[in-house]
Amino acid sequence: MMMSLGPYAPFIVTSYAAAALVVVILIGWIVLDYRSQTGRLRELERSGVTRRSARSSTDRP
Repeated sequence: MMMSLGPYAPFIVTSYAAAALVVVILIGWIVLDYRSQTGRLRELERSGVTRRSARSSTDRP
């Protein structure tokens, strides 16, 4: 079953393709940023920096 998009078919198809491309780019950007941030956190933890949430209530000043 083929849907008829009429004379606006090129615009509609291009719009959906552009929207899909933007979503794919954003997903890729998020994945790369996640990897970068987890790497930075690992590096900080290796150097001895701890997270405030990891401290116990007796460690706080």
